[in-house]
Amino acid sequence: MRKLREVLRLRFELKLGYQQIGRSCSIGVSTVHKYLKRAEAAGVTWPLPEGWDEARVEGLMFPRREPTIGERRPVHTPPDFAAIHEQLRSSKYVTLQLLWEEYRQAQPEGYRYSRFCELYQRWRSKLDVVLRQEHKAGEKMFVDWAGATIPVYDRRTGVAWRAPLFVAVLGASSYTWAEAMRDQQMESWLRGHAHAFEHFRGIPALAVPDNTKTGVTKAHRYDPDLNPTYYNFAQHCGFGIVPARPRKPRDKAKVENAVQVTQRWIVAALRHRKFFSLEELNPAIAELLSKLNHRPFRKKDGTRASVWEAVDRPALKPLPAEPFDLSEWSRARVNIDYHVSFDSNLYSVPYNLVHELVEIRSTPTTVEILHKGVRVASHLRSRGRGQTLSNDEHRPKSHRAHLEWTPSRMVHWAESIGPNTARLFERIMNDKPHPEMGYRGCLGIIRLAEKYSVQRVEAASGRALHTGACRYKSVESILRNSLDQAPLPPPPPSSTPSHDNIRGSEYFE
Repeated sequence: MRKLREVLRLRFELKLGYQQIGRSCSIGVSTVHKYLKRAEAAGVTWPLPEGWDEARVEGLMFPRREPTIGERRPVHTPPDFAAIHEQLRSSKYVTLQLLWEEYRQAQPEGYRYSRFCELYQRWRSKLDVVLRQEHKAGEKMFVDWAGATIPVYDRRTGVAWRAPLFVAVLGASSYTWAEAMRDQQMESWLRGHAHAFEHFRGIPALAVPDNTKTGVTKAHRYDPDLNPTYYNFAQHCGFGIVPARPRKPRDKAKVENAVQVTQRWIVAALRHRKFFSLEELNPAIAELLSKLNHRPFRKKDGTRASVWEAVDRPALKPLPAEPFDLSEWSRARVNIDYHVSFDSNLYSVPYNLVHELVEIRSTPTTVEILHKGVRVASHLRSRGRGQTLSNDEHRPKSHRAHLEWTPSRMVHWAESIGPNTARLFERIMNDKPHPEMGYRGCLGIIRLAEKYSVQRVEAASGRALHTGACRYKSVESILRNSLDQAPLPPPPPSSTPSHDNIRGSEYFE
């Protein structure tokens, strides 16, 4: 900005030299010289006539030059920046360079690329005007997960896991709450809200979360679907939920700033300390959080705590008389193995509900499964991953019978046919790497008793033991060829006959 009036005042009223004027106005000596020469040429002296402002002085000292006869000033047709902006948004492959080349094809005398970009950015900057949010006392609480995490170490193994940080902030006072959690699941999300309300000593009218799955089941600009558990929690506590619009972080600028502040003043401050549990970590966070809330503002009087005490706290609604029943609701379809998947584990339901859609109500200790509003199964909640929790009553009879098979039960079953069959079963299961691998062969032999008779199967089992052919196919072949009715062959010789040429094993010892 030109400082013509000040240069004239310093020169003619205070009689300063060119260098002194340049230092006072932060301009070069040559610029001071040029200003004074133009003032002399235009007949401008000090003091200026009443009503003369900087613009009028500049108009006299720097008049606009009119084009001479025969001199043509280029007239540029202004581009349609609205259409250009829409094309840039419609496709990620369209660039400003491409649009400028198309513009120059239509307007060969148009703007150069640098000027074209400058004018577009100037036009676009007017679209990004930000509405300053006015926060009323006790109206809104903004909540989010911080991007930074804090390591918590296992005392035995020394392996660290990352604890996420839940952050909540009141709109009017910027009074902040932060707490480390086990994870970012629903239980931690609701516990963070409840502890924030206790810290604020009241409940605001609205909560403004991000579009995390624990808060919003399906994000939408105009009609988002709230998570049922989160909605029930809000009804119990008496506050409303207004999620931020997707990809609009300015809707929750308060908590974005609070996340940044907590990461700088809490997470960074704890970087040299080592914690082994959340019970050790959260008191350290609370100590730094108190300092943060009592830190004086830079651009206004007071602290977050003092403004909260004077503004937000009187406007907050009282805490609920009873704690919220921390239960999470979800839906799942029953798999073909009559189990439903929840929280990375499998829980059984009655087998006649295969392919049915059921509701799952989970608490920190139990998992209940409901079908059309009726509870059909209940399990203790597993905190592991990949585990299967099954109830035998949910299985069909055939599955229960199959699971009841044991080696001793198989042998006992074979004893009803005869001792040879029992010893054959023991031999079959002992020859396998795992006894269960021999179950089918044993069951097949039992089925043969229905076709040939118990006596013949017992005889065939004795022949199989005598010959060492202890397999289902061998027994079946003996029965099919009626070899069970033939006399047994003589047993193979049990020892080697003595001879002078046979030295025996003692010779090699």
